[in-house]
Amino acid sequence: MLKLRRPRLAAVLVVVGLVVTAAGLSETGLLHNLFAGADKPPPREFPVMEPSRPIRLAIPSLKIRADVHGLGLADDGSIAVPPLHRHRQAGWYDRGPTPGEFGPAIIVGHADTRDGPSIFHDLPRIRPGAKIEVTRRDRTVGIFEVNSVESFDKKELPAERVYGDYARPGLRLITCGGEFRGGGIGYVDNVVVFASLVETRDP
Repeated sequence: MLKLRRPRLAAVLVVVGLVVTAAGLSETGLLHNLFAGADKPPPREFPVMEPSRPIRLAIPSLKIRADVHGLGLADDGSIAVPPLHRHRQAGWYDRGPTPGEFGPAIIVGHADTRDGPSIFHDLPRIRPGAKIEVTRRDRTVGIFEVNSVESFDKKELPAERVYGDYARPGLRLITCGGEFRGGGIGYVDNVVVFASLVETRDP
């Protein structure tokens, strides 16, 4: 029997420390709320997958295909970010759910670097209903359907919505957006894709 996993308080306090300068995930914007709600129900009864870490991500509508590597914590207690030499790859927060388990799996990526566009540069263009495919280490594939694509000021990011839905398997893709101010601010907004698991595919 699968158990519904909820984050421990310590984990909650760690995740709200998420900081990405180039990718635009701000520590300040995550301190207002903690882990809870959801965007809308999945379009039909959903499957649930056993734990297995993600290794590849595909978004056919945006022609995105990328390797996914695990991200832990940075020295300051925030979620680490993909190193710049991997800016064409995505990073999965490996202390949260794996894609397909109950709860929101978190995958982050840079929008750009000084050298040009990065893996999630076109993420704001994805539309509700689009499919996101996540291949996992066990070679199963979780197919997620986008529920909504939203942009939030970093200081007002609704962390409860982003991190708190443990009622079903979900996925959150997060990058930066809005005005670029440089310095320690970077981009002023977070772009968050909310998606739900709707299908699985075996090897």
